[in-house]
Amino acid sequence: MRLPGTRYQEHGWEQVRKLLGHCSLQAFQHCEMHHLLDRAQEAALLDWYIDAVAVLLRRAARSARGEVAGNSYGDSVAELSLSLLYELQVQPAFWSAFAAAVAAEHGRAPAFWASAAGDAMLRKKVNDMFATLRDKVDADNYQVATGRSCSPNKIYTYRMLDTAFGEIERLFANWEQNAEQVGAILGRASEGIPIEVRQMRSIGGCRPEWLIRWSETLERFGGAPGPLHTKSKRFSSLKNNPEKIGAMLAEIGDYAELSSNQDTAVWASDAEEAALWLEDYWRVVAESQAQGALAQPDRLLPAEEDEEEDGAQDTDAGEDAAPDPVLTQAVRTAWEAAAAALSLPLRYMELADAAQDRGSPLSRLLDGASLPVRLAVYQKLLGAADDSYPDEWLDPETGELPTLGQLATLDQVSVPTLRKRRNEAIDRLYAAHGARQP
Repeated sequence: MRLPGTRYQEHGWEQVRKLLGHCSLQAFQHCEMHHLLDRAQEAALLDWYIDAVAVLLRRAARSARGEVAGNSYGDSVAELSLSLLYELQVQPAFWSAFAAAVAAEHGRAPAFWASAAGDAMLRKKVNDMFATLRDKVDADNYQVATGRSCSPNKIYTYRMLDTAFGEIERLFANWEQNAEQVGAILGRASEGIPIEVRQMRSIGGCRPEWLIRWSETLERFGGAPGPLHTKSKRFSSLKNNPEKIGAMLAEIGDYAELSSNQDTAVWASDAEEAALWLEDYWRVVAESQAQGALAQPDRLLPAEEDEEEDGAQDTDAGEDAAPDPVLTQAVRTAWEAAAAALSLPLRYMELADAAQDRGSPLSRLLDGASLPVRLAVYQKLLGAADDSYPDEWLDPETGELPTLGQLATLDQVSVPTLRKRRNEAIDRLYAAHGARQP
C-alpha cells in the first residue's frame, strides 16, 4: 500500500521486521537484560541499543535479506531498518513502552529472556515496538506531504482496507470455489462469472458495500468476525459508513495510480540510456580536449583506404557474430528435459535465470556458480520459502525453492557434489563479509 509520505507500508515491511528482530536479539545477547527493569538506566540503554543494532544492520546491508527492495521508492530493507531504528532517538516513548512490556513480562515470569521461549517472547516485544513506531512515523510524514491530519490509528485503518481489498480480490479470482461467499459480498447470486469480477481491476474499483459485506461474511465462512463487526472500537468510525470507506479506498487507489509510473521498465530503460549517452558524450569531449594541439585538419581519405577500412570492419563484425543457435537450442533442450523429469515448468531454468538480479553485490560474489548452486545457497541461508524470492524460482506445486535433489538434477550432478559446491560458495560469502559460517 502506498500513501503520500509513507515508506513502511509496502511489501518489504515483513523483511524489515524480521531483520530488526534478528539484529535486536543479537544485540541483547551482549546486554544484562535486568538493566531494562531499571527506569533510571532507560535513556543510557536506548543509546547503547541504537549503536549496537546499527552496527549489526550495516553488516547485514549486503546480505540477501538486506539488499531486497523494501518499498517502491528504491529503499532497501537494510536502509529502511536503519532509518526506523534511528527514529527511536526522536520517539523515545516507544522504547519506554518496550521496557515497560519487558518489566511486565518479568513480573509474570521472572527472567523470562533466559527461558527456552525467551528469544521468541523478546522478539515479539521488539516487533510490537517497531510496528507501532512505523505507523507513527508514516502518519507524521503523511501530514507533512498532504497537510491533512493523520494519526497512527488512521494509517492502521488504511492498511486494514488495503488488506481487505486483497482478500476480496483473491475471492473474486477464485469465484468458482467461493461462489457462495462471493454472492454474499455482491448481494446477489450468480450462475456464471459475475461481471464485477472482471470490472474490479484496482482498489479504486472496490465498492465500499462489498467491503462491509465481506466483513459480515467472515464469521460465517471463516469462523471469526470481520474487522468491521467485532466489539473493538478501532474501526468504529467505519461501521455502517460506506461514504468514508469509499473515500479512503479511492485515496489509496488514486495515489497508487499516480505513483505507478515508477514501476514501469520503460522509465528505468530511458534513464539508463540517458546515463550511457552522457557517459559517451563526456568521454568523447575529454578525448578531444586531450588531443588538442595534435589534432589535424579534416581531409578526405583515398578510396583505397576506405575499402581497407570497410574490410577491417567486416572482419570485426565476423568476430562478434551471434552465438551458435544449435548450441543454444541444445542447452535449452537439456534444461527442459531436466525440468520435465522433475515436474517443473519446462522453461523453469530459463525463466529462473532471467529473474536473477545480476547487478547486486551478492550476485557478483556468487559469480561463476551455476543457477542451481545459487538457489541452494539461498535455500541454506534463508530457507526454502522467503518473501524475497521471485516467483520464477519457486516450484509451483510447493510454493518453495526446489529441493536439493531437484537442484542437483537440474545441475546434472550428484547431491553430495551440489552440497559441496554450495558450501564452498557460502564460505566465499562469509569470507567476503569477514565473518565465519555458523
